[in-house]
Amino acid sequence: MKAVVWHGEGDIRLDTVDDPTITTPTDAIVQITRSAICGTDLHFIRGTMSGMQEGTILGHEAVGVITEVGSAVRRFAPGDRVLINSTISCGACRNCRRGLTAQCDVANPNGPLAGTSFFGGPQATGPVNGLQAEYVRVPYAVNTLIPLPENVSDDQAILLSDIFPTAWFGAELAGVNRGDTVAVFGAGVVGQFAIASAFRQGAGRVIAVDGQPSRLATALGQNAEVIDFNAEDPMQAILDTTQGIGVDAVIDAVGVDAQRPWAGPAKKAGDEQADQFDAEREQVAPETNVQGENWVPGDAPSQALQWSVGSVAKGGRLGIIGVYPPSMTSFPIGQAMNKNLIIKMGNCNHHTVTPPLLDIVASGLFDPTKLITQHEPLTSAVEAYESFDRREEGWLKTELTVG
Repeated sequence: MKAVVWHGEGDIRLDTVDDPTITTPTDAIVQITRSAICGTDLHFIRGTMSGMQEGTILGHEAVGVITEVGSAVRRFAPGDRVLINSTISCGACRNCRRGLTAQCDVANPNGPLAGTSFFGGPQATGPVNGLQAEYVRVPYAVNTLIPLPENVSDDQAILLSDIFPTAWFGAELAGVNRGDTVAVFGAGVVGQFAIASAFRQGAGRVIAVDGQPSRLATALGQNAEVIDFNAEDPMQAILDTTQGIGVDAVIDAVGVDAQRPWAGPAKKAGDEQADQFDAEREQVAPETNVQGENWVPGDAPSQALQWSVGSVAKGGRLGIIGVYPPSMTSFPIGQAMNKNLIIKMGNCNHHTVTPPLLDIVASGLFDPTKLITQHEPLTSAVEAYESFDRREEGWLKTELTVG
């Protein structure tokens, strides 16, 4: 079969690899019909999340049809159309039973003290071959798969594999309440869904912060107020528009590949921290393979965290869903403590978060497909990665058609 395979930093290829097979009774084999490219995948290629093993298939978002099930899979059968959760969970351990499926004690082959197991990630997450392929082996299929109703299309469903649930989870982490003013740092596709989620959870105002015009235009189309960090100091702008108080809650949808301003009043502060940011980048990305404009790690790993803490009101709340690797140790802890902030973070518990969102989409209350900006065949995946990585205008979310 064809699959997008990681061979090293800055080196991904569309390879022909062996078809997956059932290895344990709880497995299922799924023929992929839709996959997608996520910003998280870029961390592995840029080197800002290390520990990848050569030969690992990338991707953690997919929709497909079951072709085979193991003897212990009692909920599904061949021919069933399914959504694949990005995170893998057994459904029987202590954490799964209390809804903390991203911290399943069993799914990660590295043992019960290891963190989240997900498709297409580094050694610390499994590794488990990913979903940018024609077929995939799905471990713990009963809990990792979700049945799809006929009235939810593949295009709608692919955004429920990770992006929409993660954004919703971010708004939950930030404790969004009715009437809140919420800032979303990062207006990529996760940030866009975070805007939508914050409004649906009751926010009265949502302020989106980014430096790319097309992303800000999309946020504006969702009725968010927008701040271009290359034109304004985002912290000062947020204070100005909240009567000096700050926002009630912040969602960090940026993560480790944050970039500091290249222009505007915030540029000076970023330049003054250049040495700190360079040290952070060396810490999180010890191995890189920059090729022209491609695979360049963000030049300010802690920038979004600093802005988030500086923009939220005293006693406010911060939800972090932007990806940070275990090697990332920078955080403005003193400022956060002195403001009595509530900080929550982590990987989405997809098995428990996704089903209600699937109902919202199936009922016609929300159509996520407007945020898909590119449709590419699997055979064009490498070129699509390159364009997405360069942050080209208009590249928000790329869906991959498979088969």
